[in-house]
Amino acid sequence: MQALVALVCGVVFGAGLAISGMTNPAKVLGFLDVAGDWDPTLLFVMGAALAVSAVGYVAVRRSAKPLLAQAFAIPSRRDLDAQLVGGAVLFGVGWGLVGLCPGPALANLARGSAEIAVFVAAMLAGIALHRVTTLRRALPRPA
Repeated sequence: MQALVALVCGVVFGAGLAISGMTNPAKVLGFLDVAGDWDPTLLFVMGAALAVSAVGYVAVRRSAKPLLAQAFAIPSRRDLDAQLVGGAVLFGVGWGLVGLCPGPALANLARGSAEIAVFVAAMLAGIALHRVTTLRRALPRPA
C-alpha cells in the first residue's frame, strides 16, 4: 500500500511540475533573473506548495499516528551546521546555473536530452559521494 501511495504522490508531483512549466529550465532561470525579464510564475508555484505543506503539517500535528507508517518522520533538529549550509549553497548554485533541481531533472529525462542526462548523472554522483563520505565518517577509526 505504501508503494502505491508513493507512486500516486510521485505522479501528482510530476504532473504539477509539468502543468506549471517548472520542468522548463528557462522558466526557472526567468524567475531568477530579477534584473532582466523577470517571470514570477515560480513564485506562485512555491506559494501553492507552501500552502499545501502547511496544511499537511497542521493535519500531522492533530493526528495520533500516520495511516501507513508506525510514526511520523518530522525533523527535530533546528540547528544549522556546515554540512547543511554547504549543501544548500551547492543546490542553489546548481539551480541558478542550470535552472533544474532534482524533481524537474528526473522528469526531464523523458525528453531524451543529453544535457539533462549529464546533469542527472552528476547529481547521482554527488549523492553517491555524499553517502560514501557520510558512511566513512560514521565508521570507527582503527587505533
